[in-house]
Amino acid sequence: MNHPLQPLLHRHLAAENAHDLPGTLATLHPDCLFEDVATGQTWHGHAGAAAHYLHWWNAFGVTVSREAQDRSFWCEDGSCVSQATFSGRHVGDFFGLAPTGRDISFRFAVFIGFRDGLMLSERFYYDLAGLTRQLGATGLPALAA
Repeated sequence: MNHPLQPLLHRHLAAENAHDLPGTLATLHPDCLFEDVATGQTWHGHAGAAAHYLHWWNAFGVTVSREAQDRSFWCEDGSCVSQATFSGRHVGDFFGLAPTGRDISFRFAVFIGFRDGLMLSERFYYDLAGLTRQLGATGLPALAA
């Protein structure tokens, strides 16, 4: 579906996949909110968003891709719901789990809100237990605490 905010999402994804933190943050509203439903964590503002991105980039060198089965939908209020795929290799600490060197790939859904022509919020849903199994672990120490 074609929407006026699609170019913003394309710039965001390109910067995110290049691990370009200033470029990624430039697509986000200063009051942005990130919610990782699987872990129960939230991050606020650009500092919080930076922490969120660096956590995933440092743990997995992650990229986000659009696979053939993935879709995006624009809602009447201007928000977007999208399904995409995270891929990477476990190269750094992930919630207290030391790097395993294992490849990971999982699909996720994200609900995106907008304000003033920028991304205001992202709420992520994914299978954390499935990701943990891909890492050969039975749990994540930092989340168990």
